[in-house]
Order: sequence, then C-alpha cells, then structure tokens
Amino acid sequence: MEARTVGADAATRTRRTRVDAERNRQRILRVARDLYATAGVDLPLETIARSAGVGIATLYRHFPRGKEQLVAEALVEQASRYLDAARRALAEPDGWVGFTTFVEEICAMQADHLGLADLLAMVLPADEQVEAIRRQANDACVELIDKAKATGELREDFAGEDLLLVLMANAAVLQVTRDAAPNASPRLVSLFLQAVATRAAITPLPAAPSSEQMREAMVRLAGSRGCAAGGGPVRAPG
Repeated sequence: MEARTVGADAATRTRRTRVDAERNRQRILRVARDLYATAGVDLPLETIARSAGVGIATLYRHFPRGKEQLVAEALVEQASRYLDAARRALAEPDGWVGFTTFVEEICAMQADHLGLADLLAMVLPADEQVEAIRRQANDACVELIDKAKATGELREDFAGEDLLLVLMANAAVLQVTRDAAPNASPRLVSLFLQAVATRAAITPLPAAPSSEQMREAMVRLAGSRGCAAGGGPVRAPG
C-alpha cells in the first residue's frame, strides 16, 4: 500500500513538473511575440527570459537551438499572414491591382509588427516550418508578378528580388521612422511602386515626412546606437 502511495506521489510530481514546464514555455513564447512585435528580433535572449520571469537556462532548455528557434516559433503565425496576403492578391482579377495591394499590405504589416519586418528580410534555414511557408509565399509572389506584367502596367524587367529589396528597405526605414515619421514608410512604398510601374500606372505620391519628423527619427536612431543626440537642425538634401 505504501509503495503504491509513493508511486502515485511521484507520478503526480512528474505531471506537475511537466505542466509547469509547459507553462514556462508558453510564457516565454508569449513574451517573445509581444517584444518582437514592438522592438523587432534584435533583442538579447536574456531580455526575453527576464521579461518572462525565467532564467536563461530555462529558456535554453525549451529552445535549445537558441534565438533562431525562438524567433521561428514566436513568429510562425506572422509568416502565415505573409502567405495569406499573397494568396489574396492572386485571387484579385486585376493583376496590377493585386500586385500593388499586396506590396502595400505587406509593408503595412511590417509597420504593425517589427518582428515580421525583420523576418521577411532574413532566412531561418534550420526551421523547416517557417521556410516552407516562405517558399509557398515566394511561389505565389512569382505568379503575382507574372500576372501584373501581363496587364502591361508592371515593368517587364521587374524581378522577384526587387520585391525583397523593398521589404528590406521598408524594414530599415521603419526601425528609424516608425513612431517619429509614420508617413515615411507609405511614401517609400509609393515611390517603389512608381519606379516599377509603366508610365500609365503612375499616381500621386503620399505626403513626404516633415523636416521635424525626420530630425526626430534621426535623433532616435542616434540614441538607439548609443550616440549623443545634439547639434543643429537636420535638413533634407535639395
């Protein structure tokens, strides 16, 4: 009887340990999602562990491959949003409308979630799930580009790599201007679409950021790089 009681107690402790471990794992993922959304993935794992109320050793027990694994698992749903947007764009009857809507939507998604902005500008070769989603999205993008070219409104020399370039550029712009000059990203996207359009597709640009907004963005960048922010007013060239 006593042996059975001891065995039952051990089983209960084991189950409790597993429940606690899973709770810690989900807490780490939840905190990582929240922090990546507002700060991007350039955060030390120690910051995430501390914010989740666990030690760094606990974080590594759950994510033994370190940052790449945590980023992939925390942002897999964001990667799926990218794929869903590409599929919606393909369903648009007008190829040029589908293409421009897709570019604008993805860049707006980057603005809303800096972790996604980072994810779209890099690869995680060790994570099969995220990279499988990326491959599907990229295949849809190739179809979308061909469909837009067929309308005569997208330049024939446009390449899929050009889309990656604007996503990288937008991610960088957002890191500097997201709060200080929120209209900078939409203007960049519009400039890009004007550049890749044939003459018939050109439309007016959104308003440019003000000098004050750009100065604030540049001051924030200096601060984030550990540099003293001072000196005279910053003026745009031209």
